[in-house]
Amino acid sequence: MNVKACCVTGHRSIPAGKLEYVKGELQREILQAITDGYTHFISGFAKGVDLLFASIVADLMKDNPALSLEAALPYRNRMNTTESLFRRLLPACKMVSIHSGKYSPACYMKRNREMVSLSQRVIAVYDGRGKGGTLFTMRYAYTQEREVRVIKI
Repeated sequence: MNVKACCVTGHRSIPAGKLEYVKGELQREILQAITDGYTHFISGFAKGVDLLFASIVADLMKDNPALSLEAALPYRNRMNTTESLFRRLLPACKMVSIHSGKYSPACYMKRNREMVSLSQRVIAVYDGRGKGGTLFTMRYAYTQEREVRVIKI
């Protein structure tokens, strides 16, 4: 039996007026993924969209033991963060993957490529900007013929 995996990509900052909309749309997309047979969810655990996604999955895991959450960390020292939401959600993860031993400008791109490679579906929260990690990850997902579900903000 193959596990169906879904990852997230999105911006670190969500405009205050859009936060509830993004939360609702992420919840809807995650619930749809579960309906579609997805049980493994991968988050890069960055501020913003990644941690919001992880928080929703962690809450759903309480009532659905079939679900699993993976923290895909870009580099080893990311584990040492003092961010309270990160620290609170990490124990909910059934798996923590570290994609680079140390920080480098390319470690985030490496992590994002590996998340996409492990996933059949990518949920993207995207504001239309013409550069950055979210756009890179979406483009990579399309080249890998992954299903990309875009939440426009």
